[in-house]
Amino acid sequence: MDHCTAGLDWASEAHAICIVDPQGAIGESFTVAHDAAGLAALVRRLGHYPGLRLAIERPDGLLVDTLVDAGIAVVPIHPNKVKAARERYTSSGAKSDGGDAYVLADFLRTDGHRFRELQPLSEATRALRALVRSRDDLVKARVALTNQLAAQLAVFWPGAAELFFRLDSAIALAFLTRYPIPEAAAHLGERRLGAFLKRNAYSGRKPVGELLAKLEAAVAGRVGAVESEARGECVKALVRTLGVLLPQISELEGAIAVALDEHPDGPLIKSFPRAGEVNAAQLLGEIGDVRERFPSDDVLAMEAGVVPVTKRSGKMKSVGFRWACNKRLRRALTTWAANSRRASPWAQDIYERAVDRGADHPHAVRILARAWLRVLWRCWQDRVPYDSARHLGAARIAA
Repeated sequence: MDHCTAGLDWASEAHAICIVDPQGAIGESFTVAHDAAGLAALVRRLGHYPGLRLAIERPDGLLVDTLVDAGIAVVPIHPNKVKAARERYTSSGAKSDGGDAYVLADFLRTDGHRFRELQPLSEATRALRALVRSRDDLVKARVALTNQLAAQLAVFWPGAAELFFRLDSAIALAFLTRYPIPEAAAHLGERRLGAFLKRNAYSGRKPVGELLAKLEAAVAGRVGAVESEARGECVKALVRTLGVLLPQISELEGAIAVALDEHPDGPLIKSFPRAGEVNAAQLLGEIGDVRERFPSDDVLAMEAGVVPVTKRSGKMKSVGFRWACNKRLRRALTTWAANSRRASPWAQDIYERAVDRGADHPHAVRILARAWLRVLWRCWQDRVPYDSARHLGAARIAA
């Protein structure tokens, strides 16, 4: 029996919905506000159509969770596919929210067999994903603030930026809090610097004399007293912000470690070489726990963006970088693959052979990530932790 299909064009304040019958005629077209009353009305109206499938361009979010929890079959369709399908309905390039909702609904009606319905993730996976993504966003903010701090110091006090290994370390921030401008450190000697380092539990290996010589040998900034004072205020503001941000990142990482241990698939992902805790949580948070979502390792590799896009036409063939993918998953996967070389001779061999063939470092890491995905996908599907002896034995047989 044929059923109606619907399309939903998502927006931050209101959503456009279009429902079409099995012949493609519009049954309803309306908008709802993105609030409690609007979402409740949306669920109620969609419930009047038994067997309805709804197309949307995003696979997650409060709206999607609300629809899935209400038992509505949600089908995520990538925006690139919708963009290509739009040309079926207009040649002028015209675009509107209601028009996009109709395109989604009718595209699902004609090509629905090509797309899978969204399977809800477990609460444990959603919680882990929320923690990981929030931590990643804070790390991105930390990097931006550290770069701003380095840019300020480069203008009027380069030596302070180069004194310690990391500018966002606790000792570097403590130093800049005490000495935000060069004038504040004008009378800094070995005794004072040694006392400062001791008070702040400096764990670096460089002796006090070497640090002081490094500070004195740096290029002096060419700014006047007024500008130096102003830039010092900027430095203090950035240091205070980083001082608040860094403990929050640490707290989230502690929560991530707990959530990963409590997740049923946590020990499985952590069993891989150099997966760590944060990186393993990033992988699990993006891959999820719905095995049906990735029926083969090829599908997972495309989602992760570690396989190229090949285009063929007649005698022409081109191979290009895959831009349309889960970029968070690609970042987590390639980070793990690069680190795994230090603990897995098998991984190091694959990387070196890729480099010998002419691949640069990022390309070689993606090749290694693709090889690791075959192993990870198999373990994930079978729900068994990684066993290096079994893996290498199978690799030798295959060779």
